[in-house]
Amino acid sequence: MDVTQIGAQVERESGLLQGVRQQLEKVIIGQGYLLERLQIGLLCNAHLLIEGVPGLAKTLSITTLAQAIDARFRRIQFTPDLLPADLIGTLIYHPGSGEFTTKRGPIFANIILADEINRAPAKVQSALLEAMQERQVTIGDDSHALDDPFMVLATQNPIEQEGTYPLPEAQVDRFMLKVQVSYPSRDEELRILRQMARTTAQTQVEPILQPADFSRLRALVEQIHMEEKVEEYVVDVVYATREPGGFGLKLDGLIEYGASPRATIYLTLAAKAYALLHGRGYVTPQDVKTMAPDVLRHRVILSYEAEAEERTADDLVAQILDAVPVP
Repeated sequence: MDVTQIGAQVERESGLLQGVRQQLEKVIIGQGYLLERLQIGLLCNAHLLIEGVPGLAKTLSITTLAQAIDARFRRIQFTPDLLPADLIGTLIYHPGSGEFTTKRGPIFANIILADEINRAPAKVQSALLEAMQERQVTIGDDSHALDDPFMVLATQNPIEQEGTYPLPEAQVDRFMLKVQVSYPSRDEELRILRQMARTTAQTQVEPILQPADFSRLRALVEQIHMEEKVEEYVVDVVYATREPGGFGLKLDGLIEYGASPRATIYLTLAAKAYALLHGRGYVTPQDVKTMAPDVLRHRVILSYEAEAEERTADDLVAQILDAVPVP
């Protein structure tokens, strides 16, 4: 498919994606960044880690997205006493027949909201990791394929860390994006007050897409054109997290571990999905620059020295983006 054909298809499909966005904005006010990242996650068949204080419409955004694409949605509240069987399901023994039957857990859905994911113990994290990576779960001796699309949207509360289990680095790396949700502006909050401060039912959302449509949209994301110079820019940005000195950055001792090649893959896909959402059949360097903080902030592991200096991964990623030459 040449660039002209890709452009024509992008024009058709981006209209549908804009329709989904309009449905979301009927209910959600002032979280355009979050809504866009949710759509990018779906287009890339990937998982998102969402961090923000309570009350910023994280859960409402996710439930509204599920309605807008007519997807099966499950919310799982992660707690310290949660068991893997509560997540994936278990085998039920029937004494009369002497047989076992499989009872499927809530993980069998299109969109999973893993609420306060860092409150669950290691065994539950391990079960979720298999589901995220392999898109299947094992119950007894049998493996069961999960729905398509399958997307885990995990939330973390950054201000209350008592009774939490830090997520293993291997699991954090499985999340394509780490999205940091901030407070709305004053004008947006005034609109929230006028629309949401009521006890009656809220605005109804109409489904614009079906889950089956996303296999077609994901194939289109892969077809989005990326020039060789932009590909090299992606590699340079990721490589600079490992060897910042090569780009004139004095970050010696601040980065313990840089981003892996998985970051290169995810940054490429995220930039392509971002281009599609904005109605373009090609990726610009600015698309890469826009998506890089979300892809890299949880993959750049800081040293003790950086933490002592109160530096954040976002600070270092911003320095890297400023230093790497843009084609």
